[in-house]
Amino acid sequence: MWTIQLDMSLPERFNLHFVDADNTRKRPIMIHRVIYGSIERFLGILVEHFAGRFPLWMTPVQAVILPMNDDLTAYAEEVKARFDEAGLLTEVDRRTESLNRKVREAQLNQVPLTLTIGAKEKENGTLAVRTLDGKVAYGIAHERFIDTVTENIRQRAIAFDGF
Repeated sequence: MWTIQLDMSLPERFNLHFVDADNTRKRPIMIHRVIYGSIERFLGILVEHFAGRFPLWMTPVQAVILPMNDDLTAYAEEVKARFDEAGLLTEVDRRTESLNRKVREAQLNQVPLTLTIGAKEKENGTLAVRTLDGKVAYGIAHERFIDTVTENIRQRAIAFDGF
């Protein structure tokens, strides 16, 4: 017979009982594991290691789409829907702030890719893509963007080489 002495006294403190198959009341045994503490420590180390700049496959928002003006917001939503279908995690910044402010906030939030859409990009079906290191590529076709990003995610690459 095994005897386990636990430091946890919650079943007694909460006066917990259950009815067993033989119709008798019994006190449950609580086994405590610190799995959440382990996960929290791991995530803390991960955030510190990447300094908040997670790889594309790990970040909660892979790209933010910034329409240059309110007239382009509907088109930005169409682009987002297309990227969502491809499995990308994107958001549209609909705020009526200046474009520079939106770009700055995306950089501060460590969003890996900032996509700017103006009238020229809408007409040509392209994007202006800014990476966290400040490099900007203009005239990137939607399909090329999707292919490049999904390949980077598929490979679980740590760095994004850009376009």
